[in-house]
Amino acid sequence: MNTLTITQKKITTYSSVPTIEQLQTVHHQIAPYIHRTPILTSQSINAMANANLFFKCENFQKIGAFKMRGAACAALALSEGEIARGLATHSSGNHAQAVAKSAQNLKTKAYIVMPSNAPEIKQKATASYGAEVILCEPTLAARESTLAEVVARTGATFIHPYDNYNVIAGQSTCAKELIEDSPILDAIIAPIGGGGLMSGTCLAARYFSPLTKVYGAEPVAVNDAYRSFKSGQIEENTTTDTIADGLKTNTCQKTFDIMKTHLEDIFTVSEIEIVQAMRIIWERMKIIIEPSCAVPLAAILKHPEPFTGKKVGVILTGGNVDLSNLPFTKL
Repeated sequence: MNTLTITQKKITTYSSVPTIEQLQTVHHQIAPYIHRTPILTSQSINAMANANLFFKCENFQKIGAFKMRGAACAALALSEGEIARGLATHSSGNHAQAVAKSAQNLKTKAYIVMPSNAPEIKQKATASYGAEVILCEPTLAARESTLAEVVARTGATFIHPYDNYNVIAGQSTCAKELIEDSPILDAIIAPIGGGGLMSGTCLAARYFSPLTKVYGAEPVAVNDAYRSFKSGQIEENTTTDTIADGLKTNTCQKTFDIMKTHLEDIFTVSEIEIVQAMRIIWERMKIIIEPSCAVPLAAILKHPEPFTGKKVGVILTGGNVDLSNLPFTKL
């Protein structure tokens, strides 16, 4: 099944943290429009980490990233009138593609605001789904102001990349599958950008594997979630200078409230450590991942204590890489 139809929509708009029953409903309803991605292991990486790692490979997801889950859930919750007016968002790439693909499935228009420094491969992929791509300056303020102009012009519905309980519910299905398809996990670790995947992972672990500890990982260059977790209030990034382009955004109240309640800890890693971990996965697992995906493995290798001897689920978030601009020889 490749096309969403309005008569198939059975997801409601969530105004509070989704319940276990709602996550189960979401997973069932979006299942025809996502892949149940595989879990891979590597004996050589296990030896490096002194742990048993189970990699949930969302680089094999539709549009090449986990973002398809949240976008599909949010799109399925829209009314007929909202769908008719089109979908809109701002994103550096993966959420952009996911919203564009959801709009294509719904046979409506997508208007996607992207920073001018977004990887070219992600810009082209977004346009390939029929979206109108509008470039802006690479700042959050520019994204938001440009999107406001687009929504005013088109009447399209804004699907936020993470500040949306339906998006969080959709993202939770990644960890739900990881829990279902792995041995009983001692821990799960995922990267943090805006926190949609991380907060969804927290909910999935709480509901479906409550003894599993959940950790976050973040580039030190954009460590707003780490600082927020330590201070107890939302902190903001003052720079976006990281190779992990999917993790440049700040958290929001919805995602932070879930994370601060359920996360064990957040670890930060350097740019060099991200590239080193990315290279390990490319070389040892023979799969393509983008820099953001490598952040959790980098954290495990840098901070081994919580993971030593444990069964650990690692979410690889996407594989949309500009092959003409690889980082391995640049740092």
